[in-house]
Amino acid sequence: MKYQTLTAGLIAASLMALGGNAHAQGLPDTMTWTAYDVGSQGHSEASAIADAFGRAHNSRIRIQPAGSAIGRLQPLVAGRADYAYLATESFFASEGIHDFAERRWGPQDLRAVAGRPSTFGVPSAADADIHTLEDLRGKRVAYVAGNPSVNVKCDAILAFGGLTRDDVDAVMFPTHGAAMSSMVQNQADAACTTTTASQLYELEESSRGIRWVDIPADDEQGWQRMNRVAPVFQPFQETIGAGLSETSPANMLAYRYPIIVALGNKSDDEVYEFVKALDETYDLYKDATSAIHRWRIEDAGAPPIDIPFHAGAIRYLEEQGIWDEEMQAWNHARLARLEALSDAWSQVREEGDGLDEEAFAARWNERREQVLSELP
Repeated sequence: MKYQTLTAGLIAASLMALGGNAHAQGLPDTMTWTAYDVGSQGHSEASAIADAFGRAHNSRIRIQPAGSAIGRLQPLVAGRADYAYLATESFFASEGIHDFAERRWGPQDLRAVAGRPSTFGVPSAADADIHTLEDLRGKRVAYVAGNPSVNVKCDAILAFGGLTRDDVDAVMFPTHGAAMSSMVQNQADAACTTTTASQLYELEESSRGIRWVDIPADDEQGWQRMNRVAPVFQPFQETIGAGLSETSPANMLAYRYPIIVALGNKSDDEVYEFVKALDETYDLYKDATSAIHRWRIEDAGAPPIDIPFHAGAIRYLEEQGIWDEEMQAWNHARLARLEALSDAWSQVREEGDGLDEEAFAARWNERREQVLSELP
């Protein structure tokens, strides 16, 4: 299906002729977004925002769920999706690591439109008697096939506790939804995820019950070990989610999820209108889920985040008085990093022609580390 996009100028002219208001009318009349599986936090929030866009601007939006990082990014890169609601795979794809170190991928020219502050931790079945990360030793921990966003966070959390996958019984599930349901079905004892996935509420109400494994904020060595695996986290005490409340919080980590991602070459005007609509329809979706209120533009539109912000988003954030010189400096440095890695990837692709996949990956990893070490 070919989607027709009306320009902001044409719509504005039409509305002016009718005596109307050209309020955020640069949105395409039809869009496709990718997101995590149905039932996930990302899908639920994408659905709520899509509904708000539909009510406010008559935009028809199709959400394409996918259980893997590749499944969410491929339609965006191929031009079959307009935006993707991603997690840490946006960082991986921009860096050319994990699933994106293959020859057909490499560093992708991605931009953040906005990204909601989120939390991530280790829910466990209460009857598994897991209280600390050390208690995970020998337990069944759910992983998701083809999902580096979840799996690397889980590896980082294990590293926090001085563990690796070899120290637990890592059980691989085909989709994120299957992994989240595994504890209710007694196929796993713990998982790694956000706090409001629908399956966790099922676990809370089940005979097994739910308990969040403690990730203490004051364990400096633990945080150092974690950040050596994935340097995108900070401590957070969460009160929203399954088994959580103001009187029963849990220590976990904070990052950005979902991140609304566009390609770097997407129209500045279109992204500007998207962010404007995201901000102006906030009251229509802010109560849709327990954590969606964190999409306030002053929170969702500020770095640090996994990838550089899109110029169209920055223009809107500047108009709202949110974007400042420090943020611009951060974005400039992040763009420079992405450009340096992209140039290095092109060189390695040329030099590595004829190498097998293992040798190519080793050469790219070595060059990437060299490039990053040379950045200011």
